[in-house]
Amino acid sequence: MGYVKTGMLMAAVTALFLGLGYLLGGSTGMVIALAIAAAMNLFSYWNSDKMVLRMHNAQPIGPRDPSGLTELVAGLARNAGLPMPAVYLIDTPQPNAFATGRNPENAAVAVTTGLMRVLSREELSGVVAHELAHIKNRDTLIMTITATFAGAISMLANFALFFGGSRDENRLGIVGTLAMMFLAPLAASLVQMAISRTREYAADKQGAQICGHPLWLASALQRIQQGAAQVDNLTAERNPASAHMFIINPLHGGGRDKLFSTHPATENRVAALRELAVQMGDRGERSGAPRATAPRPAEAASPLQARPSSLPKVNRQRDKNSPWT
Repeated sequence: MGYVKTGMLMAAVTALFLGLGYLLGGSTGMVIALAIAAAMNLFSYWNSDKMVLRMHNAQPIGPRDPSGLTELVAGLARNAGLPMPAVYLIDTPQPNAFATGRNPENAAVAVTTGLMRVLSREELSGVVAHELAHIKNRDTLIMTITATFAGAISMLANFALFFGGSRDENRLGIVGTLAMMFLAPLAASLVQMAISRTREYAADKQGAQICGHPLWLASALQRIQQGAAQVDNLTAERNPASAHMFIINPLHGGGRDKLFSTHPATENRVAALRELAVQMGDRGERSGAPRATAPRPAEAASPLQARPSSLPKVNRQRDKNSPWT
């Protein structure tokens, strides 16, 4: 997705926010909403990454990392031509990961304990490379700001349901106002999903190129999808506005290519990666590196049972629906 189109989508989210402000307080409310939107953009630019990490109780991992995750991230960051991002661990048995940060110099990669226990080192390399691609493309800033706005629009809509719009300046009437209160959050979610779904395909492609093996990432996506469908991520369920940041949708019931899905269908992403593997001549050879392991917190929930690593076979027939052809 080009930055012009992304800017237009972000402008649409801001316009929705202003529209709700108008419904709440007329022209005065819209001016107030404009000021709030400007302040939110500035605040999100500097603090959205910290907010998301704190929301998911992500803990930093230092350079003396017995699991080898920090070393793995450092090597892939060099391959991508990026400065070393901060590395965080999230204590949840659901396998998943996301990246955040306003720019490559202030970026972070967060993975879950479930991901560390389930994936092989090759598969973990594919996931980390995918997240580094988001950082390299500066998707992380847009995705975190979008999450902030989507959540704010939902809260403002709930507020409007209790207090209603301006009696003097509201020209929509009570029915139109109520409709707007429901449609605005829906429209904000659709914009958020449009940004997320397209950027996931781009990050898959560039991430596969960073690690050099598209099939490693394809195998990881299949395993994460299976784990995410079986294990709850309670923090993500309580904060759905951040769901689009994860490599696989952490919420249950949104795994297919539907209008309201935050992510493309995993099978479509895997098919595109297999197509890319054919082009790159990748047969999915493994390095023989051991499975990544995460330190087990004393009170952590039971992790997803690790399964033997397997890499998907290369499909040598061209996929006519591939987003990269």
